[in-house]
Amino acid sequence: MSHMSAHGSKTVIFAALAGNSAIAVTKFIAAAYTGSAAMLSEAIHSLVDTGNQGLILYGMKRASKPATTDHPFGHGLQLYFWAFVVAVLIFGLGAGVSILHGISKIHDPSPVENAWVNYLILGLAILFETGSWLVALREFKAEKGHRSWFAAVRSSKDPTIFTVLFEDTAALLGLVVALIGVYLSETLHMPVLDGVASLVIGLILAVTAMFLAYECQSLLTGEGVAPEARESMRALIVEEDGVERINEFLTMHFGPDEVLVAVSLDFKDNLKASDVEKTVSRLEARLKAVHPEVYRVFIEAQSFEGHKRASKPLDKAPADA
Repeated sequence: MSHMSAHGSKTVIFAALAGNSAIAVTKFIAAAYTGSAAMLSEAIHSLVDTGNQGLILYGMKRASKPATTDHPFGHGLQLYFWAFVVAVLIFGLGAGVSILHGISKIHDPSPVENAWVNYLILGLAILFETGSWLVALREFKAEKGHRSWFAAVRSSKDPTIFTVLFEDTAALLGLVVALIGVYLSETLHMPVLDGVASLVIGLILAVTAMFLAYECQSLLTGEGVAPEARESMRALIVEEDGVERINEFLTMHFGPDEVLVAVSLDFKDNLKASDVEKTVSRLEARLKAVHPEVYRVFIEAQSFEGHKRASKPLDKAPADA
């Protein structure tokens, strides 16, 4: 299983942050100068993206804090929380404002003035955004490995990379839509098309936000390791001498490279207590050596029948008469 380094993640985010900051300022100036609804939507989009990159960096910093008594498993889930907040902001601010502004412009259309300014700014924005997108794409391809794009996103445990990649993809699509909207609005003398472009940009952002929110909530609510990693860990456990069978095997990501493993094992009856202890220590060392993302291992020694009895739900207490 391939993992993205924190350095690689920050490179992607800083590249996006620098590009979006410069683009947001120029878009707002162009929107004020020309009165284009599509350009204003794009300016808001870039501003939201800039804030989002700042939130992801904040989430990474929070996630790197060491474990405490109150948070014994560390703060890795902070990264997933802030990535989810980013998705909500894209939907609420980026998509919501763009859609409302587009509807307003459709109801009360006005011609775009000095359209050449929009063409210039949008062209430069596409150039800058493409650079940021290529950085994110290169990092994600390194993580993707042999998997398909969709499978890589679904199985990725590092939201920083695919969040920036999807933000940049949505931004590029939005820029193209804005460019087409301004051009058609001016060429066909139909200013309403500028509002339509703003509406389409909002819908693109809404779809992007919903997909990111779905992926982040899965990580935030306790997602386990990828199937190939799970099978590899199982194989390591069952091939260990002294292990009769696996009663239960659980994993959970507390961060991209922080995995908790909890296992209930039925050991062979002829093992001494000291042999069980040695086997447990050996298993933990092997799991961490083969899977560096594993940082906590809890192994329970229990017979298969005993585990079955302990796993049964307790009978409900009789209701009071």
